[in-house]
Amino acid sequence: MGELLLIRHGETTWSASRRHTSYTDLELTADGERQARVLAAFLAGRRFVKVLASPRVRALRTAQLAGLTVDAVDEDLVEWNYGEYEGRTTVDIHQDDAHWNIWTDGCPGGESPAQVGERLDHVLDRVAPLLDQGTVALVGHAHSLRVLGARWIGLPPSAGGLLRLDTATVSVLGHEHGRRVILRWNQPAPPAPGTAPDSPVRH
Repeated sequence: MGELLLIRHGETTWSASRRHTSYTDLELTADGERQARVLAAFLAGRRFVKVLASPRVRALRTAQLAGLTVDAVDEDLVEWNYGEYEGRTTVDIHQDDAHWNIWTDGCPGGESPAQVGERLDHVLDRVAPLLDQGTVALVGHAHSLRVLGARWIGLPPSAGGLLRLDTATVSVLGHEHGRRVILRWNQPAPPAPGTAPDSPVRH
């Protein structure tokens, strides 16, 4: 039985400033491109039966720089639709609604937790049978991949709030005694020899 690798894209200007980024199609920053290249060495030697990616530029560019060949773009891997909160930070949103929590409230004009969960369930329904053939990689975004991780282990979409996910990290889902489990989560690629490690806080 293969594993399911979740790869979050590298840094963008909005992820660096913690602004919610869904349908806004941003390029990677120079540091984001460097992060993605470091992933290439980390992933080298792995064989994938399928690589799926979000259609957003930041995900596709991360896959390219990480040395992955994307077999298909999957619209269900796009980031949580933030609706009216696109481009805003949580701190800013709390000025208007101090009790807002994306994991329980969703976004006005965007998606609810249940809608995101249903969308990511569709992804899992498609890729789970492929794991009989080997490992699958999904290249996407923080909130949507957090929901996918929660759904993999049978938890509601809101449980994704307990699974922090930084830029350019790899998480691994798999099985233990026939049960779906999280094998590794939010694992950064080790820095290349002779370079300084990244700051541990990368959003």
